[in-house]
Amino acid sequence: MAGIDQDGVVFTPVSPKLTTVKLTASTIGHLIGLAVLGVPLLLQRLGVWPDFWTWAAWGLPALVLVSWVTDLVLIPRRVRAMGWAEREDDLLWREGVLFRTLNAVPYGRLQYVDTSDGPLLRRHGLQTLTLKTAASGPDVELQGIPAATCDELREVLMARGQARLAGL
Repeated sequence: MAGIDQDGVVFTPVSPKLTTVKLTASTIGHLIGLAVLGVPLLLQRLGVWPDFWTWAAWGLPALVLVSWVTDLVLIPRRVRAMGWAEREDDLLWREGVLFRTLNAVPYGRLQYVDTSDGPLLRRHGLQTLTLKTAASGPDVELQGIPAATCDELREVLMARGQARLAGL
């Protein structure tokens, strides 16, 4: 395939544990949404709000459920599509299934590299690596990298960035 696929570039996939993290986060978010958008249905069924449209009372929670099922189906495929590749002059990050994205971050443009995690990522031993560049565009976030690998990658990228910057 031409275009976004890179011939000869071997991408390192993110940890499959990221699937569990994303599914858990999606489930929590959808349960909160279901609780909030289910209130009109509950109030209508209890007779407190009998004039509320029946289609809307059932439709709001149904939309949340459809969104949740969609996430349950798509998240594993989205995680399998994520990966990074270190090349001589830059780092590539790819993601997306239908709308695919390939970011190339030149080592010489790196200003600093951050690692972060939250409770779900930490529980699964994963981190997010954020690459801040001199470009005006958005930062690149590499999600789902094992903590040890993330720390090593941060050090390697900073060393390469320093070397490329010194060569300017």
